[in-house]
Amino acid sequence: MRFLLREAEKIVCAVLFLGMTAIGFANVVVRYGTNYSLAASEELLTNGFLLLTVFGAAIAARRGEHLAVTLVHDLLPRPLRKPLFVLAAGLSALLLGLSAWVSWDVLANLHANGMRSYALGIPAWYYQAAVPFGFALILIRYLQHVREVLGGGPAELPPETPHV
Repeated sequence: MRFLLREAEKIVCAVLFLGMTAIGFANVVVRYGTNYSLAASEELLTNGFLLLTVFGAAIAARRGEHLAVTLVHDLLPRPLRKPLFVLAAGLSALLLGLSAWVSWDVLANLHANGMRSYALGIPAWYYQAAVPFGFALILIRYLQHVREVLGGGPAELPPETPHV
């Protein structure tokens, strides 16, 4: 059970990627074999990429490999780096929390207005349902990373980079 909790987003990404590969391959085979296309494949692949991106961002956040600009951090004296990291972590957590909240609002709006997808005709909120949870997962994984950095665990503050 611990493995599933620790590696949840990796499992979701692997299953999504496998499914998307199968759908894309099936679409190519059908298109070249019959000159027709599976209309729903574009819809499924587009929404699969959205989910893959969100859950992949959770993996990066947990590892501390998210996109960062370290110029200011690297130029500061060592005693000021930790407060800057804490400020950046707080702002990042706020942004992720707001993203989860806004995507939940979008989900509720899609559910309320009854919008349907263009190819399959299923409720559009089905595709949006995992996004707020994905942002919440990114927030949780990012806070785990911050705790490790501040606690001196496996991930530590990046060392000072030499300036040329």
